[in-house]
Amino acid sequence: MLKLEKRLEQLRKGETVIVLATDPMAQVDIPLYCRQRGHECRTETQGEVLRFFVLVSGSAEAT
Repeated sequence: MLKLEKRLEQLRKGETVIVLATDPMAQVDIPLYCRQRGHECRTETQGEVLRFFVLVSGSAEAT
């Protein structure tokens, strides 16, 4: 999550970052983080690897 947060700070609105994860908790943590901050998140699963496509779409404050 920390690496994702740092990377998102470097991106502009409309840019996308792809995150690969094997930790099952990422399936909960990453979409929640994105929702709280106004980013769009799409998830794909390939075997045990989770792939998250995070689109920088806003800067909503965490609730």
